[in-house]
Amino acid sequence: MQRKVLGRDGGLTARMLLTGGLLGLLYVVFAVVLFSVLDVGLVAMVAIVGGLALFQYFTSDKLALAASGAKTVGPDEAPELHAMVGRLCALADLPMPKLAVIDTDVPNAFATGRNPKHAAVAVTRGLWERLEPREVEGVLAHELSHIGNRDVLVMTLASFFAMLAGVLTRFALYSGMFGGGRGRDSNGPPIWLIVLVVSIVTYAISFLLIRALSRYREYAADRGAALITGAPENLMSALQKITGEMARIPQRDLRQVESMNAFFIVPTNIRARAAGLMQTHPPTEKRLAALAEIAREMGRPV
Repeated sequence: MQRKVLGRDGGLTARMLLTGGLLGLLYVVFAVVLFSVLDVGLVAMVAIVGGLALFQYFTSDKLALAASGAKTVGPDEAPELHAMVGRLCALADLPMPKLAVIDTDVPNAFATGRNPKHAAVAVTRGLWERLEPREVEGVLAHELSHIGNRDVLVMTLASFFAMLAGVLTRFALYSGMFGGGRGRDSNGPPIWLIVLVVSIVTYAISFLLIRALSRYREYAADRGAALITGAPENLMSALQKITGEMARIPQRDLRQVESMNAFFIVPTNIRARAAGLMQTHPPTEKRLAALAEIAREMGRPV
């Protein structure tokens, strides 16, 4: 395997199309059921859901940075970070994203944005301080691969609709607790119960689909980082160090940023070994094994 500009991952593209199609079908059914049960006008339903989706689409990078507490930094504030990302963007043939720093000791990073021209990469203070420059470069190349693969947008929109289903689930529960009404057929089940069941089913299916895509996209980004830098061993070292350092971080600090776990290069709940279907990321051991195979193909040290 020769070092080359980041290319398309056919497996990732197929999974993104499949996941997007299944999620789209799921949400159409979801909206139709709610439209029928809540007796809301079709135009109003489309306007509300479509408006929220468009808002998420155009503001995804700003919302993600705000949610993580990241602060955008310019070349004067973080010259080394800008120089490093600039070199990697030149290698990957990608436009320069916005850069941001999160003031936390947790070593991590994530990418967000609707496309390569409207993207952002955020790194934590802990990542910059705890890792060597070559390891940081491997992590940044991983995040740029997410941008180049455009999987960030799919994850953002999919997560948004899953969140909407979750909000409706809580709304239905509260309605039931405080006396939710019944439909036009007073002998039928109450509206809140129908909404609750539909929302739970939608959220559960979305949850599994999103996590299946999330795990594969991490492998694809790891491979992309190896191609961009030509040194997969640097990312291997970074993953091992981040995983090890995470165990030393106080739980209080980890909880402050856990809402970004689906986007981080390594989730903050790495200590909790959940079932495979529930994980947002592949086990670190499997990622290292895949990178080791790439390194062997490239003739690099493992």
